[in-house]
Amino acid sequence: MAILTHLLLYPIKSCAGIAVRSAVVNESGLYALGVHDREWMLVTEDGRFLTQREHPRMALVRPLPDGDTLRVHAPGMDDLALPLAWDEAARKRTVQIWDDTVDAADCGDAAAAWFSAALDTPCRLVRFRRDVVRPTSTKWTNGVPAQTRFADGYPLLLIGQASLDDLNARLVAAGRHALPMDRFRPNLVVDGLDTCEEDFLATLTVGGVEIRPVKPCARCPIPSIDQATGIPGPNPLDILQTYRANPRMEGAVCLGMNCIVTAGAGSELHLGQELATEIAF
Repeated sequence: MAILTHLLLYPIKSCAGIAVRSAVVNESGLYALGVHDREWMLVTEDGRFLTQREHPRMALVRPLPDGDTLRVHAPGMDDLALPLAWDEAARKRTVQIWDDTVDAADCGDAAAAWFSAALDTPCRLVRFRRDVVRPTSTKWTNGVPAQTRFADGYPLLLIGQASLDDLNARLVAAGRHALPMDRFRPNLVVDGLDTCEEDFLATLTVGGVEIRPVKPCARCPIPSIDQATGIPGPNPLDILQTYRANPRMEGAVCLGMNCIVTAGAGSELHLGQELATEIAF
């Protein structure tokens, strides 16, 4: 029996996430507490996106919805309050995320100065525009259209708890420390699946919601970064490489599945819900 045990969203791409007990699932990802998953993103002056891969201190930037603002905390800084209300006068800024070019809304010089100081690198904060749709690649969806905001490629990332438990058993056997789930930055964590069973699922359904895993998640160095300290440590990719190199992904090391929403967009997910699963044949 598959049980939804964690719901997480990341208001600012590659910064700290927030765990919630319920969330609306939209075609473009989760929505809770007045914010969307990956609704904001940090970029260089010329519009290229920033992540923990190059700036591990982003893990210490902690956004939290607070009434009509998104309050952002970073060590040694006064909190920044970002208005949740849409700024119709926000300047348009063209940004680059992987191979996609997207028109975003610039959040202004004060936010840029705050984040530049917090990360000790020049950057600007942008917000996903309400009039923009960023389609996902249909290469992995069998032509089914989908969309996302500033996530790397797909609106949801699913990991089975058993998959992390299996990795941690291998890490401990190798004399290493077990890792918490936050190193892998999922949106949905499901208990009750077999190890890496999410790789083989056609759908997960609950009520009228249908979630379809479509593409294995190729892993980068971010799981090596302690999300509580922002300090990189041993990378689990060497252990994952021994059993999780995926020929469908040209040998990339994968853990978890990128998913799209194929039915029930606008419905609410809750912790503890039972999910019906269907294996892909």
